Amino acid sequence: MPAGEPDADTTPAGPRWACYLGPLICVVGLGASIYLTVAHYDEHVSLSCPATASINCAKVTRSPQSVIAGVPVAVLGLPFFLGMLALYSPWAWRLRSQLPGYLRLAGVSTGMVFVLYLVYVELFKINAICLWCTSVHVLTFVLFVVTLLAQASPARGATTG
Repeated sequence: MPAGEPDADTTPAGPRWACYLGPLICVVGLGASIYLTVAHYDEHVSLSCPATASINCAKVTRSPQSVIAGVPVAVLGLPFFLGMLALYSPWAWRLRSQLPGYLRLAGVSTGMVFVLYLVYVELFKINAICLWCTSVHVLTFVLFVVTLLAQASPARGATTG
């Protein structure tokens, strides 16, 4: 290998911006999900969210819809962001297989469908929104866009970006 040429085993097979931005979004989303999970299980934890007619975190996070099949919705953010973090890891980007890209796309698409359902529930069933939940929804949407752009990027499979 000529001097100064990157090693194929250590160079990400995707656009560099996505290799850095994706994990950052996942870590922030994981932090918000941890906070919401702790707040769900500990009523003494303040959600630091105003309680108005349309914005009310406690109303949303303690509603009957905040639990699906016995699992708090806040808890579902943990495996989602952990899984996406693994798929956005340098190891996953270095794989020359297209499988991680397809798994990233499938995972974040599933997350977006769930976000759309949760936004519907907040707006039309609970009649209130939670700012913390909204932050997770926005992070999921941004991760969706990053994933779509990375998947469609001409830099995919190249070392530039």
